Amino acid sequence: MDDSPERDAPPAALGPFSHRTFREIWVASIASNLGGLIQTVGAAWMMTSLTSEADMVALVQASTTLPIMIFSLTAGAIADNFDRRNVMIVAQIFMCLVSIGLATVAYLDGLSPWLLLGFTFLIGAGTALNNPSWQASVGDIVPRSDLPAAVVLNSVGFNITRSVGPAIGGAIVAAGGAAAAFAVNALSYFPLLLVLVRWKPKAEKRVLPRETIGMAMGAGLRYVAMSPNIGKVLLRGLVFGIGAISVQALLPVVARDLVSGGPLTYGLLLGAFGVGALGGAYLAAPLRAKLSSEGIVRLGFVAFALCTVIVGLSSSAWLSGAGLLLGGASWVLSLSTFNVTVQLSTPRWVVGRALALYQTATFGGMAIGSWVWGEVAEATDPRTALFVTAGALLVGALIGFVFRLPDRTELNLNPLNRWRMPDIAIDLKPRSGPMAIVIEYRIRPEDEAEFLDAMIDRRRIRRRDGARHWMLMRDISDSRIWIETYQTPTWIEYVRYNQRVTHADAVVGERLRALHDGEEPPRVHRMVVRQVAWMHEEPHHLEGGMHHHHHPH
Repeated sequence: MDDSPERDAPPAALGPFSHRTFREIWVASIASNLGGLIQTVGAAWMMTSLTSEADMVALVQASTTLPIMIFSLTAGAIADNFDRRNVMIVAQIFMCLVSIGLATVAYLDGLSPWLLLGFTFLIGAGTALNNPSWQASVGDIVPRSDLPAAVVLNSVGFNITRSVGPAIGGAIVAAGGAAAAFAVNALSYFPLLLVLVRWKPKAEKRVLPRETIGMAMGAGLRYVAMSPNIGKVLLRGLVFGIGAISVQALLPVVARDLVSGGPLTYGLLLGAFGVGALGGAYLAAPLRAKLSSEGIVRLGFVAFALCTVIVGLSSSAWLSGAGLLLGGASWVLSLSTFNVTVQLSTPRWVVGRALALYQTATFGGMAIGSWVWGEVAEATDPRTALFVTAGALLVGALIGFVFRLPDRTELNLNPLNRWRMPDIAIDLKPRSGPMAIVIEYRIRPEDEAEFLDAMIDRRRIRRRDGARHWMLMRDISDSRIWIETYQTPTWIEYVRYNQRVTHADAVVGERLRALHDGEEPPRVHRMVVRQVAWMHEEPHHLEGGMHHHHHPH
């Protein structure tokens, strides 16, 4: 090797492409996204030909985003607990079959407005199942240092297709009707399926049996509810989704009525939005260097409001296209900032679910927005609807003064892996429990205030990771003795709980240990809760009365 390593390493932005799997999936995803966009144009334009009502047209957008809102969390729990590759394969096959069905029914002229919405809803459901697994497996394919670049590249790939896809779709619809567009989409799933079948991810060692889906969803909700930062992202995502979707939901009506064009005009306008999105992705890195996350998002809200006003005022396709360029850029800037904020503020064990909840909020906003703006446009006219939207977006920017997004501090959220299995003298099964943990501290009177301060964080972290009945007690005869106690429902939950501790959490533990006064570290008792009455109700003929082998569940 020569001594200039720089020549071999690709620039940081393209770093993820040095991983073969990422490269292949990226290219195949582009084909699949292209198909999806061609299908979207087909469905939206088909709806304008089936009905003249603006609200029905806007519902096409709602039917695509609603399933992502409904199924995201379940899909996120699945992504964190099952083999992500298999989940993606199942999702792709499902979407392929639905697309074939849609193409067939359209070819036979059997589509009604509601049937069309049913099909787009099912394709949306497939997308909802696929997305969290794909986003979470990016972290498995590329090392952490390449992750921000990989998130950007995925978004770039998607936006390249968003720039050209709709125009191609518009041309296909103009030439061969919507059925042709649906058929092209059905074919577009095959490259991705092929790549996924060939990809052999290295299996992670599972120390624990997997959580049930219900428990996994509960743990995800609890984590997000107890993490103030993620809550702010969800709120802003929801508001952005409600406001920003209006342009895309009403665009077929805008193309047909405000600039009086056909399917090709619609495709080109959507394409302008995609080109803008590409520009936004390009601007992301320089802007991140200059502005805080909150600054980028406020800019995104205001710029998008401007876009809706331009589209509302314009009656020329060129001017509308220019407005949409701006809209596309702010769309990507805002959404990618939300996405990265969620990824950097959650540890790996729960990242699939956290991203899913973020998608639930944002896409829920989009589904609500599509429906509301469709109704407004039907009751008044599309112009008014777009102006009202601009107002909603400005409110979204103002919310930032109360709920600002956290700055990009690099908290170390990797698991500590410091925990060792304690010595166990009694026979514990995974289901044994409940487990009670008792920690005894000796605290000097002058350290009390700081100790209580540290305990506030401790309580939040314990509850967030799944501890129950957390309490802090003080001994009344020896005022220096403090006892922290909490429970977990079962032994296996206790083990799982300990594997969730991150480096960032450990700082709190270090603080408490530093305040503890004594040669020994704080004493920890791990206990299993026993019901006394139950012991007596057991039949007495058990040999040797070995009661502790039998566990009440």
